[in-house]
Amino acid sequence: MHIEFDAEVYRWQARQDSAWYFAEVPEELSADIREIAEPFARGFGAVRVQAQIGGSTWRTSIFPGSSGAYSLPLKRSVRDAESLEEGTTARIGLDVLDA
Repeated sequence: MHIEFDAEVYRWQARQDSAWYFAEVPEELSADIREIAEPFARGFGAVRVQAQIGGSTWRTSIFPGSSGAYSLPLKRSVRDAESLEEGTTARIGLDVLDA
């Protein structure tokens, strides 16, 4: 399954010293992923994906949040390469690997 969407980059607010940044998969697309994905048996319902923003491609996992939407962690190397900062909107492509 391949999806594309625009999402705002946000910093994890649970810890003030956090350097973790994410983009949220829209709820409707998150529901589609839940229907076809086989989440890890252990891993908080994580689903493995290959992500792309601009010229950067990497493998990671998306994690379900309390809102029902998945969150995509954004590596520092990707944020730097694609000039992403908190509040930036990014065009994201995801290939679900756990389907």
